[in-house]
Amino acid sequence: MKIAVCPGSFDPATNGHIDIIERSAKLFDEVIVAVLNNPQKQPLFSVEERVEILKKACNSMKNVEIDSFSGLLTEYAKGKKANVIVKGLRAVSDFEYELQMALMNKKLNPEIETVFIMTSSKYSYLSSNIVKEVAKFGGCIRGLVPEIIEDEIYKRFR
Repeated sequence: MKIAVCPGSFDPATNGHIDIIERSAKLFDEVIVAVLNNPQKQPLFSVEERVEILKKACNSMKNVEIDSFSGLLTEYAKGKKANVIVKGLRAVSDFEYELQMALMNKKLNPEIETVFIMTSSKYSYLSSNIVKEVAKFGGCIRGLVPEIIEDEIYKRFR
């Protein structure tokens, strides 16, 4: 059984994230979307809120589980019996950072492979930070994030 972990901060989850999750769900028997609890960041949404948002956004994907973690990704993946880490890539700049992380993860646990999935072209410019910036100044984020959180994102900036 191929179990993949798709980690990220998902703050907020974007349609680009959902696209990578959907495509991963077609490739692997089980996909665990793992929301990172990073105490060094000041998130827009709590870890619990991000988990709930992703559960709603991914509820039609039967082989997708939503969870959270802190600490080393390789330790989390090992605990979940995952043998693959899935990372979405938008641009060459993403690849440089993600390659370093993949190589370190491989050193920490040689049993786990990292698979990169290129984003769909319609989401290649999209990031959580861009969504937050646009929403902060009242711009339109329709079609950038799951509908279930559009209004909530705007509320966070009022």
